[in-house]
Amino acid sequence: MTIKLTIDCMGGDHGPAVTVPAAVSFVRSHADAELMLVGLEAPIRAQLKKCKALDERALTVVPASEVVAMDDPVEVALRKKKDSSMRVALNLVKDEAAQACISAGNTGALMAVSRYVLKTLSGIERPAIASPLPNSRGYTMMLDLGANVDCEPQHLLQFAEMGHALVSALEGKDRPTIGLLNIGEEVIKGNETIKRAGELLRASTLNFRGNVEGNDIYKGTVDVIVCDGFVGNVALKTSEGLAQMLSEIIREEFGRSVLTKLMALLAMPVLMRFKKRVDHRQYNGAALLGLRGLVIKSHGSADAYAFEWAIKRGYDAVKNGVLERLARAMQENAAPLAQVARDAGGAGHANLAGRPAEPFAAVSPKA
Repeated sequence: MTIKLTIDCMGGDHGPAVTVPAAVSFVRSHADAELMLVGLEAPIRAQLKKCKALDERALTVVPASEVVAMDDPVEVALRKKKDSSMRVALNLVKDEAAQACISAGNTGALMAVSRYVLKTLSGIERPAIASPLPNSRGYTMMLDLGANVDCEPQHLLQFAEMGHALVSALEGKDRPTIGLLNIGEEVIKGNETIKRAGELLRASTLNFRGNVEGNDIYKGTVDVIVCDGFVGNVALKTSEGLAQMLSEIIREEFGRSVLTKLMALLAMPVLMRFKKRVDHRQYNGAALLGLRGLVIKSHGSADAYAFEWAIKRGYDAVKNGVLERLARAMQENAAPLAQVARDAGGAGHANLAGRPAEPFAAVSPKA
């Protein structure tokens, strides 16, 4: 089966200078992938020439006349730039010409345009951004990482269900463990939203292990951690900043003298393995869950190596049937989850379905 992906080549801080080389590298190592490079034709072809990939069979250039800037308001991306690389790439997914879209563009704009073009799955009021964070055993899937600053308890319940479906698809786990990010493990800890979300999760059929704290992300205590987008985005950026700081400190300390430089040579194999394990670029690429199509969000500041990992996330999601599994899981669990919310005195999915969604906002346009 050929896996077809669209790339928003103009998104991010660096545009085609990063997205095109990443796409070229990816198709050269994945014979069953075809990528559609969407954006301004001249700079895309210039990068293809630079990469000596003008005749690459698996790469197709799809022209788009507009670009959504990283600081463009959501309204501009949604209503005024209808021929943007972002919009055209998403339309290709909607029209089933491609199976997933990868973009490093403005998070708020990408979420808004994705939601408008692709619509949400039945039973989902708010899509969420999910991404793996490294832990001592592998990775912890975490959501939401920036799409929804403010959440109601039932939204966190929906996020848990989406995280459950995602990890089940990618890891083959029937009942991945779920944790609710809080300031303590005790049931009485947290604000009212967290307490109510905990009640909903405990009453659900999910494999909920209770509240978890920030350090549990890196211990691998649970497979999936649920939180609102504000908290999730802060945790994500803190993780990346810490990894970069540790790498810089180690490099500085080993470079202090001739003796420490010699010690660095001896320790080089260990240092390289350490660098590989904590390199946040390998975890680039967050899935926008809850949509009727696959969308992967890359960091706006990603380099070509990191953006290639985001492409791989989209490729793996298609190959593992994430969208189909998520849609099936939400359909199968819509009634039970709604009953859980009703029993706990919440609004429930049935009541939410007909209510207009509150405006969402990304924490950072470069998230």
